[in-house]
Amino acid sequence: MTKGNARTVRILVGSRKGTYVVEGGPGRRKWTVGPVAHAGNDVYHVVADPRHPGDLYAAVNNAFWGPQVQRSRNWGRSWKEIATPLTPFGKERKFEMSEEGPAHPVPRPLANLWHIEPGPPSEPETLYLGADPHLLFRSRDLGASWEPIDGINRHPARDHWSPGAGGACLHTILVDPREPRRLYVGLSSVGTFRSEDSGATWVPTNKGVRAPFLPDPNPETGQCVHKVAIDRADPDTFYRQDHGGMYVSHDRMDHWTRIGKPLGDDFGFAVASPRAAPGRAYFVRLDGSARVTGPGHFQVQEWNDRRRSWRRLLSPKAFPGHYGVQREGIATDEFDPAGIYIGTTTGQLFVSPDAGRSWATVGFQFPGIHSVSVAGPTGG
Repeated sequence: MTKGNARTVRILVGSRKGTYVVEGGPGRRKWTVGPVAHAGNDVYHVVADPRHPGDLYAAVNNAFWGPQVQRSRNWGRSWKEIATPLTPFGKERKFEMSEEGPAHPVPRPLANLWHIEPGPPSEPETLYLGADPHLLFRSRDLGASWEPIDGINRHPARDHWSPGAGGACLHTILVDPREPRRLYVGLSSVGTFRSEDSGATWVPTNKGVRAPFLPDPNPETGQCVHKVAIDRADPDTFYRQDHGGMYVSHDRMDHWTRIGKPLGDDFGFAVASPRAAPGRAYFVRLDGSARVTGPGHFQVQEWNDRRRSWRRLLSPKAFPGHYGVQREGIATDEFDPAGIYIGTTTGQLFVSPDAGRSWATVGFQFPGIHSVSVAGPTGG
Protein backbone atom coordinates (compact mmCIF):
# COMPACT_ATOMS: atom_id res chain seq x y z
CA MET A 1 0.00 0.00 0.00
CA THR A 2 1.20 3.49 -0.82
CA LYS A 3 1.90 5.87 2.04
CA GLY A 4 2.43 9.11 0.12
CA ASN A 5 5.51 8.97 -2.12
CA ALA A 6 3.62 8.75 -5.42
CA ARG A 7 3.09 11.69 -7.73
CA THR A 8 0.00 11.18 -9.87
CA VAL A 9 -3.36 9.59 -9.21
CA ARG A 10 -5.82 9.30 -12.09
CA ILE A 11 -9.57 8.82 -11.84
CA LEU A 12 -10.85 7.18 -15.02
CA VAL A 13 -14.45 8.11 -15.80
CA GLY A 14 -16.64 6.41 -18.40
CA SER A 15 -19.73 8.44 -19.17
CA ARG A 16 -22.73 8.76 -21.47
CA LYS A 17 -20.72 11.15 -23.63
CA GLY A 18 -17.13 9.96 -23.49
CA THR A 19 -14.04 9.15 -21.43
CA TYR A 20 -12.49 11.55 -18.91
CA VAL A 21 -9.13 11.25 -17.16
CA VAL A 22 -9.03 13.27 -13.94
CA GLU A 23 -5.56 13.85 -12.50
CA GLY A 24 -4.44 14.72 -8.99
CA GLY A 25 -1.66 14.30 -6.47
CA PRO A 26 -1.28 11.90 -3.56
CA GLY A 27 -3.20 14.27 -1.28
CA ARG A 28 -6.25 13.54 -3.46
CA ARG A 29 -7.84 16.92 -2.73
CA LYS A 30 -7.06 18.90 -5.88
CA TRP A 31 -8.08 17.54 -9.26
CA THR A 32 -7.72 18.59 -12.88
CA VAL A 33 -9.83 17.19 -15.71
CA GLY A 34 -7.21 16.09 -18.21
CA PRO A 35 -7.58 14.16 -21.45
CA VAL A 36 -11.12 13.74 -22.80
CA ALA A 37 -11.93 11.19 -25.53
CA HIS A 38 -14.73 9.27 -27.27
CA ALA A 39 -17.00 12.30 -27.42
CA GLY A 40 -20.67 11.42 -27.80
CA ASN A 41 -20.19 7.70 -27.08
CA ASP A 42 -21.47 5.61 -24.21
CA VAL A 43 -18.35 4.41 -22.39
CA TYR A 44 -19.42 1.67 -20.00
CA HIS A 45 -16.00 0.98 -18.49
CA VAL A 46 -12.48 2.44 -18.46
CA VAL A 47 -9.65 0.62 -16.71
CA ALA A 48 -5.88 0.90 -16.34
CA ASP A 49 -3.60 -2.09 -16.85
CA PRO A 50 -1.28 -2.06 -13.80
CA ARG A 51 1.08 -4.49 -15.55
CA HIS A 52 1.78 -1.90 -18.27
CA PRO A 53 1.81 1.62 -16.79
CA GLY A 54 0.20 4.09 -19.15
CA ASP A 55 -2.07 1.55 -20.82
CA LEU A 56 -5.80 2.22 -20.51
CA TYR A 57 -8.70 0.26 -22.03
CA ALA A 58 -12.19 1.56 -22.74
CA ALA A 59 -15.42 -0.26 -23.56
CA VAL A 60 -16.92 2.18 -26.07
CA ASN A 61 -20.49 1.71 -27.31
CA ASN A 62 -22.17 3.63 -30.11
CA ALA A 63 -25.81 3.22 -31.13
CA PHE A 64 -24.92 3.59 -34.83
CA TRP A 65 -21.40 2.15 -35.20
CA GLY A 66 -21.60 -0.56 -32.57
CA PRO A 67 -19.15 -1.43 -29.79
CA GLN A 68 -15.39 -0.96 -29.85
CA VAL A 69 -12.49 -1.85 -27.59
CA GLN A 70 -10.12 1.12 -27.52
CA ARG A 71 -6.67 1.40 -25.97
CA SER A 72 -4.46 4.29 -24.93
CA ARG A 73 -0.76 3.79 -24.31
CA ASN A 74 -0.13 7.28 -22.90
CA TRP A 75 -2.61 7.77 -20.03
CA GLY A 76 -5.47 8.75 -22.29
CA ARG A 77 -3.85 11.44 -24.41
CA SER A 78 -4.54 9.41 -27.56
CA TRP A 79 -6.59 6.30 -28.27
CA LYS A 80 -6.71 3.61 -30.94
CA GLU A 81 -9.33 1.00 -31.72
CA ILE A 82 -8.06 -2.54 -31.28
CA ALA A 83 -9.83 -5.82 -31.99
CA THR A 84 -13.47 -6.16 -30.96
CA PRO A 85 -14.90 -9.70 -30.72
CA LEU A 86 -17.97 -10.86 -32.59
CA THR A 87 -20.94 -12.79 -31.26
CA PRO A 88 -19.82 -16.40 -31.48
CA PHE A 89 -22.94 -18.47 -32.05
CA GLY A 90 -26.61 -19.23 -32.29
CA LYS A 91 -29.48 -16.82 -32.52
CA GLU A 92 -27.14 -13.86 -32.08
CA ARG A 93 -25.98 -14.45 -35.68
CA LYS A 94 -27.44 -13.13 -38.87
CA PHE A 95 -27.42 -15.11 -42.13
CA GLU A 96 -26.24 -14.34 -45.63
CA MET A 97 -28.79 -15.20 -48.31
CA SER A 98 -28.24 -16.88 -51.67
CA GLU A 99 -30.55 -18.20 -54.39
CA GLU A 100 -30.61 -21.51 -52.56
CA GLY A 101 -31.60 -19.90 -49.26
CA PRO A 102 -29.59 -19.06 -46.13
CA ALA A 103 -25.85 -19.53 -46.50
CA HIS A 104 -23.36 -19.87 -43.68
CA PRO A 105 -23.98 -17.80 -40.55
CA VAL A 106 -22.01 -14.57 -40.26
CA PRO A 107 -21.10 -13.32 -36.78
CA ARG A 108 -22.20 -9.79 -35.99
CA PRO A 109 -20.90 -7.28 -33.43
CA LEU A 110 -22.00 -7.55 -29.84
CA ALA A 111 -24.82 -5.47 -28.43
CA ASN A 112 -22.65 -3.68 -25.82
CA LEU A 113 -19.30 -4.09 -24.09
CA TRP A 114 -19.58 -3.92 -20.30
CA HIS A 115 -16.36 -4.71 -18.49
CA ILE A 116 -12.64 -5.10 -19.26
CA GLU A 117 -10.44 -6.89 -16.73
CA PRO A 118 -6.64 -7.15 -16.98
CA GLY A 119 -5.30 -10.62 -16.26
CA PRO A 120 -2.92 -11.52 -13.43
CA PRO A 121 0.73 -10.38 -13.31
CA SER A 122 1.82 -13.92 -14.26
CA GLU A 123 -0.04 -13.50 -17.57
CA PRO A 124 1.06 -10.04 -18.75
CA GLU A 125 -0.78 -10.20 -22.08
CA THR A 126 -4.12 -11.59 -20.87
CA LEU A 127 -7.30 -9.51 -20.86
CA TYR A 128 -10.90 -10.49 -20.16
CA LEU A 129 -13.98 -8.85 -21.65
CA GLY A 130 -17.62 -9.10 -20.57
CA ALA A 131 -20.38 -8.28 -23.03
CA ASP A 132 -24.06 -8.38 -23.90
CA PRO A 133 -25.63 -10.92 -24.46
CA HIS A 134 -24.11 -12.71 -21.41
CA LEU A 135 -20.75 -13.35 -23.10
CA LEU A 136 -17.17 -13.67 -21.85
CA PHE A 137 -14.02 -13.36 -23.96
CA ARG A 138 -10.28 -13.67 -23.35
CA SER A 139 -7.37 -12.13 -25.21
CA ARG A 140 -3.88 -13.58 -24.89
CA ASP A 141 -2.24 -10.79 -26.91
CA LEU A 142 -3.41 -7.56 -25.23
CA GLY A 143 -6.50 -7.23 -27.37
CA ALA A 144 -5.09 -7.99 -30.80
CA SER A 145 -7.51 -10.95 -30.92
CA TRP A 146 -10.20 -12.48 -28.72
CA GLU A 147 -11.42 -16.00 -28.04
CA PRO A 148 -14.86 -16.84 -26.64
CA ILE A 149 -14.86 -18.66 -23.31
CA ASP A 150 -17.40 -21.29 -24.25
CA GLY A 151 -17.68 -22.79 -20.77
CA ILE A 152 -19.91 -19.85 -19.84
CA ASN A 153 -20.98 -18.73 -23.33
CA ARG A 154 -22.44 -22.17 -24.08
CA HIS A 155 -23.44 -23.08 -20.55
CA PRO A 156 -26.13 -25.81 -20.54
CA ALA A 157 -28.59 -23.56 -18.72
CA ARG A 158 -28.11 -20.61 -21.05
CA ASP A 159 -31.45 -21.05 -22.84
CA HIS A 160 -33.17 -20.19 -19.56
CA TRP A 161 -31.23 -16.96 -18.95
CA SER A 162 -33.10 -13.67 -19.32
CA PRO A 163 -31.80 -10.10 -19.63
CA GLY A 164 -32.17 -7.55 -16.89
CA ALA A 165 -33.44 -4.02 -17.35
CA GLY A 166 -29.96 -2.95 -18.47
CA GLY A 167 -29.60 -5.81 -20.92
CA ALA A 168 -28.08 -9.29 -20.86
CA CYS A 169 -24.77 -8.04 -19.52
CA LEU A 170 -21.79 -9.90 -18.11
CA HIS A 171 -20.59 -7.08 -15.88
CA THR A 172 -18.28 -8.59 -13.26
CA ILE A 173 -15.02 -10.47 -13.89
CA LEU A 174 -12.74 -11.35 -10.98
CA VAL A 175 -9.46 -13.27 -10.99
CA ASP A 176 -8.27 -14.90 -7.78
CA PRO A 177 -4.93 -13.18 -6.98
CA ARG A 178 -3.52 -16.45 -5.60
CA GLU A 179 -4.69 -18.80 -8.34
CA PRO A 180 -5.12 -17.28 -11.84
CA ARG A 181 -7.06 -20.33 -13.04
CA ARG A 182 -9.85 -19.45 -10.61
CA LEU A 183 -12.26 -16.99 -12.21
CA TYR A 184 -15.57 -15.49 -11.10
CA VAL A 185 -18.23 -13.74 -13.19
CA GLY A 186 -21.50 -11.95 -12.52
CA LEU A 187 -24.33 -11.88 -15.07
CA SER A 188 -27.37 -9.66 -14.86
CA SER A 189 -30.57 -11.58 -14.03
CA VAL A 190 -28.58 -14.85 -13.91
CA GLY A 191 -26.22 -14.69 -10.91
CA THR A 192 -22.59 -15.51 -10.15
CA PHE A 193 -20.43 -18.42 -11.36
CA ARG A 194 -16.97 -19.75 -10.48
CA SER A 195 -14.46 -21.60 -12.63
CA GLU A 196 -11.45 -23.50 -11.28
CA ASP A 197 -9.97 -24.31 -14.69
CA SER A 198 -9.51 -21.00 -16.53
CA GLY A 199 -13.08 -20.96 -17.77
CA ALA A 200 -13.42 -24.47 -19.20
CA THR A 201 -16.21 -25.30 -16.73
CA TRP A 202 -18.37 -23.18 -14.44
CA VAL A 203 -20.58 -23.78 -11.40
CA PRO A 204 -23.31 -21.40 -10.17
CA THR A 205 -22.55 -19.77 -6.81
CA ASN A 206 -25.79 -18.19 -5.60
CA LYS A 207 -26.77 -20.25 -2.56
CA GLY A 208 -28.40 -18.00 0.02
CA VAL A 209 -29.19 -15.15 -2.38
CA ARG A 210 -32.92 -14.53 -2.76
CA ALA A 211 -34.69 -13.63 -5.99
CA PRO A 212 -37.87 -12.06 -4.58
CA PHE A 213 -39.21 -11.29 -8.06
CA LEU A 214 -39.38 -15.00 -9.09
CA PRO A 215 -42.04 -17.61 -8.22
CA ASP A 216 -39.28 -19.61 -6.50
CA PRO A 217 -37.33 -16.99 -4.52
CA ASN A 218 -34.41 -19.39 -3.87
CA PRO A 219 -33.35 -20.70 -7.31
CA GLU A 220 -29.94 -22.04 -8.29
CA THR A 221 -29.69 -19.23 -10.87
CA GLY A 222 -31.93 -16.32 -11.80
CA GLN A 223 -30.77 -13.84 -9.16
CA CYS A 224 -30.13 -10.36 -10.50
CA VAL A 225 -26.62 -9.67 -9.24
CA HIS A 226 -25.64 -6.04 -9.77
CA LYS A 227 -21.95 -6.10 -8.74
CA VAL A 228 -19.46 -8.13 -6.70
CA ALA A 229 -16.21 -7.01 -5.03
CA ILE A 230 -13.41 -9.20 -3.74
CA ASP A 231 -11.71 -8.59 -0.38
CA ARG A 232 -8.12 -8.51 -1.58
CA ALA A 233 -6.75 -9.09 1.91
CA ASP A 234 -8.83 -12.29 2.10
CA PRO A 235 -9.62 -13.48 -1.44
CA ASP A 236 -12.07 -16.09 -0.14
CA THR A 237 -14.36 -13.22 0.93
CA PHE A 238 -16.68 -11.37 -1.44
CA TYR A 239 -19.23 -8.59 -1.07
CA ARG A 240 -22.28 -8.62 -3.31
CA GLN A 241 -24.88 -6.02 -4.21
CA ASP A 242 -27.94 -7.77 -5.56
CA HIS A 243 -31.38 -6.71 -6.66
CA GLY A 244 -32.55 -8.56 -3.55
CA GLY A 245 -30.10 -7.13 -1.03
CA MET A 246 -26.49 -6.87 0.15
CA TYR A 247 -24.53 -10.06 0.89
CA VAL A 248 -21.16 -11.42 2.03
CA SER A 249 -19.50 -14.78 1.31
CA HIS A 250 -16.51 -16.20 3.16
CA ASP A 251 -16.08 -19.40 1.15
CA ARG A 252 -15.39 -18.37 -2.47
CA MET A 253 -19.08 -17.70 -3.11
CA ASP A 254 -20.25 -21.19 -2.11
CA HIS A 255 -22.66 -19.59 0.36
CA TRP A 256 -23.94 -16.05 0.81
CA THR A 257 -25.30 -14.33 3.94
CA ARG A 258 -27.53 -11.31 3.68
CA ILE A 259 -26.12 -8.36 5.63
CA GLY A 260 -28.17 -5.42 4.36
CA LYS A 261 -31.45 -5.92 6.24
CA PRO A 262 -30.53 -3.46 9.06
CA LEU A 263 -30.45 -0.71 6.42
CA GLY A 264 -34.09 -1.20 5.50
CA ASP A 265 -34.15 -1.07 1.71
CA ASP A 266 -30.77 -2.62 0.82
CA PHE A 267 -31.15 -2.23 -2.93
CA GLY A 268 -28.33 -0.72 -4.97
CA PHE A 269 -25.86 -1.31 -7.77
CA ALA A 270 -22.33 -0.48 -6.58
CA VAL A 271 -19.91 -2.06 -4.10
CA ALA A 272 -16.14 -1.79 -3.55
CA SER A 273 -13.59 -3.07 -1.03
CA PRO A 274 -10.17 -1.37 -0.69
CA ARG A 275 -6.94 -3.20 -0.04
CA ALA A 276 -6.10 -0.83 2.83
CA ALA A 277 -9.32 -1.66 4.68
CA PRO A 278 -9.52 -5.45 4.94
CA GLY A 279 -12.90 -6.69 6.05
CA ARG A 280 -14.68 -3.53 4.93
CA ALA A 281 -16.89 -2.83 1.96
CA TYR A 282 -18.62 0.30 0.71
CA PHE A 283 -22.15 0.34 -0.71
CA VAL A 284 -24.34 3.14 -2.09
CA ARG A 285 -27.88 2.34 -0.97
CA LEU A 286 -30.68 3.34 -3.36
CA ASP A 287 -34.45 3.37 -3.24
CA GLY A 288 -35.43 0.12 -4.94
CA SER A 289 -38.32 1.66 -6.88
CA ALA A 290 -36.91 5.06 -7.87
CA ARG A 291 -33.26 3.94 -8.26
CA VAL A 292 -32.00 7.06 -6.45
CA THR A 293 -30.70 7.77 -2.95
CA GLY A 294 -33.94 7.56 -1.04
CA PRO A 295 -33.26 9.68 2.08
CA GLY A 296 -32.85 12.78 -0.09
CA HIS A 297 -29.07 13.10 0.13
CA PHE A 298 -25.94 11.41 -1.15
CA GLN A 299 -25.06 8.48 1.09
CA VAL A 300 -22.42 5.78 1.47
CA GLN A 301 -22.66 2.84 3.87
CA GLU A 302 -19.57 1.06 5.25
CA TRP A 303 -19.86 -2.61 6.20
CA ASN A 304 -17.38 -3.82 8.84
CA ASP A 305 -17.25 -7.58 8.38
CA ARG A 306 -15.25 -8.22 11.54
CA ARG A 307 -17.75 -6.37 13.73
CA ARG A 308 -20.74 -7.37 11.60
CA SER A 309 -21.98 -3.79 11.69
CA TRP A 310 -22.85 -0.83 9.47
CA ARG A 311 -21.71 2.78 9.60
CA ARG A 312 -23.23 5.67 7.65
CA LEU A 313 -20.45 7.86 6.32
CA LEU A 314 -22.42 11.02 5.47
CA SER A 315 -24.92 13.02 7.48
CA PRO A 316 -28.34 13.81 5.98
CA LYS A 317 -27.24 17.45 5.63
CA ALA A 318 -24.39 16.60 3.28
CA PHE A 319 -25.01 16.81 -0.49
CA PRO A 320 -28.82 17.01 -0.51
CA GLY A 321 -30.61 15.63 -3.54
CA HIS A 322 -31.50 12.38 -5.28
CA TYR A 323 -28.50 10.65 -6.86
CA GLY A 324 -28.23 7.51 -8.95
CA VAL A 325 -25.10 5.34 -9.01
CA GLN A 326 -24.58 2.55 -11.54
CA ARG A 327 -22.87 -0.81 -11.03
CA GLU A 328 -19.38 0.38 -12.09
CA GLY A 329 -19.81 3.73 -10.35
CA ILE A 330 -17.57 3.17 -7.29
CA ALA A 331 -13.83 2.54 -6.96
CA THR A 332 -11.11 2.62 -4.33
CA ASP A 333 -7.36 3.23 -4.56
CA GLU A 334 -4.19 1.68 -3.12
CA PHE A 335 -3.44 4.35 -0.52
CA ASP A 336 -3.67 3.98 3.25
CA PRO A 337 -6.09 5.45 4.20
CA ALA A 338 -8.01 4.39 1.14
CA GLY A 339 -9.52 6.83 -1.30
CA ILE A 340 -13.13 6.23 -2.32
CA TYR A 341 -14.45 7.54 -5.65
CA ILE A 342 -18.12 7.56 -6.69
CA GLY A 343 -19.72 8.84 -9.89
CA THR A 344 -23.42 9.57 -10.29
CA THR A 345 -25.88 9.35 -13.13
CA THR A 346 -26.29 13.13 -12.96
CA GLY A 347 -22.57 13.77 -13.44
CA GLN A 348 -21.18 14.42 -9.94
CA LEU A 349 -17.86 12.81 -8.98
CA PHE A 350 -17.50 12.40 -5.22
CA VAL A 351 -14.08 11.82 -3.66
CA SER A 352 -13.06 10.83 -0.14
CA PRO A 353 -9.27 10.80 0.41
CA ASP A 354 -9.52 9.31 3.90
CA ALA A 355 -11.74 6.20 3.79
CA GLY A 356 -14.96 8.15 4.11
CA ARG A 357 -14.16 10.60 6.91
CA SER A 358 -14.42 13.61 4.58
CA TRP A 359 -15.94 14.11 1.14
CA ALA A 360 -15.79 16.61 -1.70
CA THR A 361 -16.87 16.82 -5.32
CA VAL A 362 -14.57 17.31 -8.26
CA GLY A 363 -15.32 20.77 -9.64
CA PHE A 364 -16.56 19.66 -13.04
CA GLN A 365 -20.00 18.76 -14.37
CA PHE A 366 -19.61 15.42 -16.15
CA PRO A 367 -22.22 13.75 -18.33
CA GLY A 368 -24.05 10.91 -16.61
CA ILE A 369 -21.34 8.59 -15.25
CA HIS A 370 -21.35 4.88 -16.07
CA SER A 371 -18.06 3.86 -14.46
CA VAL A 372 -15.26 5.00 -12.19
CA SER A 373 -11.87 3.36 -11.71
CA VAL A 374 -8.50 4.49 -10.43
CA ALA A 375 -5.07 4.37 -12.05
CA GLY A 376 -2.17 4.87 -9.78
CA PRO A 377 -0.52 5.97 -7.83
CA THR A 378 2.18 6.36 -10.47
CA GLY A 379 5.33 8.32 -10.96
CA GLY A 380 4.13 10.09 -14.10
